[in-house]
Amino acid sequence: MYPVPNAAAYLTGHWSIDRTVVDERSGVQGGFTGTAVFRRSGDELLEQESGEFVWAGTSNRASRTHRLIPHPDGTADVCFADGRRFHDLDLRTGHWTTRHPCAADRYDGEFTVVSPNEWHLRWQVAGPAKSQTLTSVYRRIDPMPGEVRGR
Repeated sequence: MYPVPNAAAYLTGHWSIDRTVVDERSGVQGGFTGTAVFRRSGDELLEQESGEFVWAGTSNRASRTHRLIPHPDGTADVCFADGRRFHDLDLRTGHWTTRHPCAADRYDGEFTVVSPNEWHLRWQVAGPAKSQTLTSVYRRIDPMPGEVRGR
């Protein structure tokens, strides 16, 4: 594990994403391949993911946006695009677990920072509506020209 003193500074930039999604009940497996851009927007960090999601042989464009609200101690709150709270995030040890209740389902997340340029995210979803495992690998893409990391 790679300790990260400031989650927002670490995440700022462009990342590739390789995600597998497994439906534990049906055994159907799919995946998402794309990018995530974390950029400053005022006092927040916006995460915008986009790419291709393949499920049961069908491929579709997919995207989502999260908002990270940094704290002075290097931690952050992660919110959905509409401002609803999603989960907390503390990467100071390089590893973090968190939980998000979603109606009757439960999302258990595990973040592991592997290096300055790679981190992993695993969500285990359990409940009456879903039983899934989502495993993502994020790898840093070189910053775009003129971009300063960590601002």
